[in-house]
Amino acid sequence: MKLVSWNVNGLRACANKGFGEYFKQIGADLFCVQETKLQEGQITLDLGEEYTHYWNYAVKKGYSGTAVFTRIQPLSVRYGMETDEEPEGRILTLEFDGFYLVTVYTPNAKRDLSRLEYRLEWEDRFRDYLSRLDKLKPVIVCGDLNVAHQEIDIKNAKSNRGNSGFTDEERGKMTDLLEAGFVDTFRHLHPDRTDMYTWWSNMPGVRAKNVGWRIDYFLASARLAPAITHAGIDCDILGSDHCPIVLEVAI
Repeated sequence: MKLVSWNVNGLRACANKGFGEYFKQIGADLFCVQETKLQEGQITLDLGEEYTHYWNYAVKKGYSGTAVFTRIQPLSVRYGMETDEEPEGRILTLEFDGFYLVTVYTPNAKRDLSRLEYRLEWEDRFRDYLSRLDKLKPVIVCGDLNVAHQEIDIKNAKSNRGNSGFTDEERGKMTDLLEAGFVDTFRHLHPDRTDMYTWWSNMPGVRAKNVGWRIDYFLASARLAPAITHAGIDCDILGSDHCPIVLEVAI
């Protein structure tokens, strides 16, 4: 089974920058997107009749939002961690026979860290939510987690320490999540791989020089680790300030 995750930073804009071409070329069974930044009826996507579309729109227009395009019919779909609990459209959960798929757009602490306290509280609730699911069946989590976990996951670790997305607190919450029974699939297969990033600043020349952060992830329940056959980063795919990530798992 092939899964793809991509923070498109505005799906309408990305659709004009090669989204459809990449979608058809990659041939995913499950394709997850974050930061759709649209409301119902604001886009028409021709992705093929075999795909069913699920959307979690933010209440605020042009903000956040997640979606999943799937070839496999889910048993159930949940929007947010709890019913009607989360107005920013950040979480979609699809239940399948053998696993849960959760796509997420984790809140940003903001440059001035004004949302850090909320972010840390949200992380605790999200970890608890995933742990509850994991007790029922294995979980695959994907999306923009808005944190570079280790120094190897960011180009300039020393100068960025303490900045939003690389605070000790945010990195600690990622550690807590992994210790709750999940694996970072990319690091599982590539523990020492350097210079592999998923997000780059829009400042001139930054992406060309590969001065990036790895903040988009596929995590999986630890018991799925033996089934992971591929975990990749499609760094050369443009269309957003993030690039797509790919997971192949034998389930």
